[in-house]
Amino acid sequence: MESKVNYAAVGGFVLVLGTAFVAGILWLASGGAFQKKVDFYLAIVNESVAGLNLNAPVKYNGVDVGQVREIRLNPDDPAQVRLTFAIERGTPIKVDTEAVLKTQGLTGIAYVELSGGGRDSPPLLATTPGEYPVIPTKPSLSARLENVLTTVLAKLDGTSASINALLSEENRAAFKSALADISAVAGTLAARRETLDAGIASAARTFENGARVTAQLAPVIDRMGPVIDRMGRSADAIEKMANEAERTSASAGTTIDAVGDDVKRFTAETLPELERLLGEMSVLAASLRRLSAKFEGSPGGLLLGRRQVPPGPGE
Repeated sequence: MESKVNYAAVGGFVLVLGTAFVAGILWLASGGAFQKKVDFYLAIVNESVAGLNLNAPVKYNGVDVGQVREIRLNPDDPAQVRLTFAIERGTPIKVDTEAVLKTQGLTGIAYVELSGGGRDSPPLLATTPGEYPVIPTKPSLSARLENVLTTVLAKLDGTSASINALLSEENRAAFKSALADISAVAGTLAARRETLDAGIASAARTFENGARVTAQLAPVIDRMGPVIDRMGRSADAIEKMANEAERTSASAGTTIDAVGDDVKRFTAETLPELERLLGEMSVLAASLRRLSAKFEGSPGGLLLGRRQVPPGPGE
C-alpha cells in the first residue's frame, strides 16, 4: 500500500520555515533596529577612530540609544572623520549634547558616549534641509592625554636646552672664577679680622666721645646766647656812636669855617685823626656783626674751631 504525501503542504512548510530563518538572521544582524523608529545624526571628529567599528553602540549617559551606521573620511578635510548614528526616536538630543569616543574596559573596543543637554535646551535640528543634524564633539581622553604629553615633552626639551646652555664650559669657568674670588675675599677678611674688630671698636668709641662732647657743649652753647646778643648790641652802639661822631665832625667843620685861620689849622690836624678813628670804629662794628652771625649759625665753632674742608682730588 503506497503512502500518500502532500507535496504542497511540505513545500509550503519549507517555504515558511526558510522565510522565518532569513527574517531571524536579518533581525539579529540589524539588532532589531527595524522594529524601532530611528533618527539619523552626524558627528565629525578630529582624531583617530581606531577601535570603532560599524554597529558600535551609541550610549547616552551609559544607556544604549543607537548604533554607528557609517564611518568615513571627510572628503573636504581628510583629518576629520564623519560618523553617522542611528538613534532611537524620542532620545533627547539637544543643541548642547556632545559626543565623545570612549573605550570599553581593557578590551579596547570603542563606542560613542553622548552627554550634556540641559532640560530647557532646544532639540537639535538640521540646519540644512535634507542633511542630518550635526552633534558637536569633544576630544577623547586619549586625545587630551596625547596633547598634554606633547606639551610636556616640548617644555622638557626647552628646559633641557636651557640647562645645557647654563652649564656650558664658559659659564662653568665663570662660576669657578667667581667662587675663587669669593674664597680670596673671605680669606682676606679672616686674615684681617683683628684689624677690622679694632677699627669697629675705635669707631664705636669715637661715636661715644662725640656724643659726650655734644652733651657737654649743650650748656656752653646755651650760655653763649646772651654773649652773642650783647656783642650784637655792642656793634649797634658803636655804629650809632660813629654816626654821632660823624655828625659832630660835620658840625665842627661848619663852626670852624666861621672861626679864624688859627682854628682852621687846628682842625686840619685833628679832623683826619678823628676820621680815621671813625673808620676803625665802623670796621670794628662790621667785624662784631660778622662774628655774631657766625656764632649764631654755628655756636660750636667757638669751641671746636673751624671744620677743615677735605682736600679735593689731586690735592
